[in-house]
Amino acid sequence: MLIAKLKHSFQRTACVAIAAFGLVACGESEPETGGAPPDMRRLTVEQYRNVIHDVFGEHIEIASRFDPLVRTDGLFAVGARNALVTPSGFEKFYNVARSVAGQVVNEENRAVLVSCTPADVTRADDACSRQFFAEAGRYLYRRSLTESEMETAVSAANEVANQFGDFYSGIEFGLTGLLVTPSFLFIIDETEPDSSSPSGLRLTGYAKAARLSFFLWNSAPDDMLLEAAESGDLHTEKGLKQQVERMLRSQYLSRGVRAFFEDFLDLEKFETLEKDTLIYPAYTINAAESAKEQLLRTIVDHTVNKDAPYPEIFTTRNTFLDSHLGRVYKVAVARPDGGWQPYEFLEDDVRAGILTQMGFLSLFSHPGRSSATLRGKAVRELLLCQKVPDPPGDVDFSLFNDPDAPTRTARDRLTAHSTVPSCAGCHKLTDPIGLGFEQFDGIGQFRVAEQGAIIDVSGDLDGNQFTDAKSLAQAMHDSPAVPACLTNQLYSYAAGRAPERSEREFVRYLEAEFADAEYSLKSLLRGIATSTAFFTITQPENGPEGVRAASIQTTTKQERGS
Repeated sequence: MLIAKLKHSFQRTACVAIAAFGLVACGESEPETGGAPPDMRRLTVEQYRNVIHDVFGEHIEIASRFDPLVRTDGLFAVGARNALVTPSGFEKFYNVARSVAGQVVNEENRAVLVSCTPADVTRADDACSRQFFAEAGRYLYRRSLTESEMETAVSAANEVANQFGDFYSGIEFGLTGLLVTPSFLFIIDETEPDSSSPSGLRLTGYAKAARLSFFLWNSAPDDMLLEAAESGDLHTEKGLKQQVERMLRSQYLSRGVRAFFEDFLDLEKFETLEKDTLIYPAYTINAAESAKEQLLRTIVDHTVNKDAPYPEIFTTRNTFLDSHLGRVYKVAVARPDGGWQPYEFLEDDVRAGILTQMGFLSLFSHPGRSSATLRGKAVRELLLCQKVPDPPGDVDFSLFNDPDAPTRTARDRLTAHSTVPSCAGCHKLTDPIGLGFEQFDGIGQFRVAEQGAIIDVSGDLDGNQFTDAKSLAQAMHDSPAVPACLTNQLYSYAAGRAPERSEREFVRYLEAEFADAEYSLKSLLRGIATSTAFFTITQPENGPEGVRAASIQTTTKQERGS
């Protein structure tokens, strides 16, 4: 990476020098992009939870799970644009909506969460209902309710209130309806005419605000961002930059960065992670939860709190431990309660960076043993954005899995696959990397031997030789593919789709700007969030109203008369 960075720096310096003589433009400005048609994405579980908690408070319980999204182009954020609401999926949303609405209006919460008091609690109160739905709906829909939407909510609330003699039952019913509409469940790219755009369209201020907030905060816009949308400030360069700078300083940025890395690193696999506790007594559910948390704490502390160069997450010795991880790492945790504490591995320790943490090592292993292939594949696909072909369907695993085979180490056993023509291509991509982690067992505990044989952890990463996990971490730090992969995936995450062909030059521009900023993640976030490309749209196939017309037609309980 150092060589690539020096080369880039030289090229930029030379360009500036030549430009001084008026011979060439250096391309410092953002390149134009074609953009993509407006679209819509379903909220993730975390986004749903964050919005509800931001609007009504973290004490509101959300106990149900929704239909899963499908990982597309390496990200759930991209798969969300293809999500549909099935009948069974709608029932899940409806049940959660009823639960949330019931908690909002219960006797413990209504005085705080319902900002008005009805004239008569036994009857409908049109004015109070309108006030509540106007305030709550603005945050839930990420825009003001239309008059039609307001009338629907108020009418439903009034009907139920009068029928049951309880104003708050009506509010509960109307709020349930808001929480199951496409305007809440989907992030919709609403548009308006724009004569200065090649497509004649632009995102509304509200749609821009939603893009920004779900990208940087993984939640709905706050009041200041909505006000900027309403006033038109987000359509100005100055107004947009002011909001982005404010958002980058917010405590919610850490939440947004965590959400990206959970998606980027495929950490949802922790939900189904299983280990053989007879083989690994130190493994517990609590240890697995702590392993995931350690990864995210390390990354957020490094990239957000310290604003340190992104590649150093692979070499940093600074992390956080609790008592559950202390048993795995064989490190004493000083806090009496066993809670989280900062920790720095010694300089001569074999552990360095996130790839030597339990979170990565256990996630990409088998229940009862390590896996050089899974770990190498994860590095290639997740961190270098390089596709590893799927294995053929007729692979013979008998020699690899035979406990009586004369081979004792994973390196010996994997030789059997690397010499089979149908397997060699993939294993040459994964195993030279993954074998560098073999001094860590299936949950990340350190070892020097396997079945009595000393483990050889030397290997190769795209021509860079390493001798152990620590030098492999340095090879990752120096690889130009590492920041390039992050840039591509972060833009895909922000836009909710893989970059269009017309945007490839812009992504390369982001990579160059990332390098110039010493690989500061905050700088990359800023570059995307303030770019023209992030908000550029093209005409949808079925006209300006195509996205809204394509909204999924969900049916609420009251519309079905039940």
